[in-house]
Amino acid sequence: MSALSEELSLMGDEMDGVETLDVGGHEFRSGSFASSPVVIAASGIGKVNAAMAATLAIDRFQPAVVLFTGVAGSLDGALQIGDVVIGERVAHHDTGVLEPDGLHLYQSGHVPFVNPTEDIGFAPSPELLAAARRSIPDAELSPVLGRRPDVVFGTIATCDQFIHSETDRIRLRTMLGARAIEMEGAAVAQVADRFGIDHLVIRAVSDLAGKESEIDFRRFIDETAANSVRMVMALLAHL
Repeated sequence: MSALSEELSLMGDEMDGVETLDVGGHEFRSGSFASSPVVIAASGIGKVNAAMAATLAIDRFQPAVVLFTGVAGSLDGALQIGDVVIGERVAHHDTGVLEPDGLHLYQSGHVPFVNPTEDIGFAPSPELLAAARRSIPDAELSPVLGRRPDVVFGTIATCDQFIHSETDRIRLRTMLGARAIEMEGAAVAQVADRFGIDHLVIRAVSDLAGKESEIDFRRFIDETAANSVRMVMALLAHL
């Protein structure tokens, strides 16, 4: 899955025996890649769209694994445009208890005085993360700004906001220790978790989530999104 169809175009080009199905007003394309059955879909932007598409996909196709790909903003100053972040954890950063001194982060779907939990975010299985690590040498990533992108692991933050603020970039990096920020991943992971299905979010950095983020996003979305899909294709060969 991805938010935008453009982020999945490379995957669609590499699939065999593609058939298009309409499920609940969403277009799903089924076929095969690396001799394995695959279904791809663009969810639309934001957590509600992503959760709805993930629910439809899981209910209709009963996948073994849900993968979400696409682009993200970097919260980590060590990352550069083009680098790929694989989510060891994805978490909503806009949920919790709003107190006079600000938001006290809490797990989405919970509040501390009704159904308390110590969890923050959703994590893929160790086996899926191990497969992702094994697949990195096989990923044929294209250079971005004259360098081969690095592939790193870490927390990815999700909310329905496009971050265009250096102040908020620093705040969010501090709050969760997240390396990247986007608008769908934790919602998809939460749905998959409720269904008991393994999941992984893979994102390529298209902007640095600061004052120039909108300009960078428009400039680099195509080439960075393609690298994110290349990472997914390398992983599929190891599943």
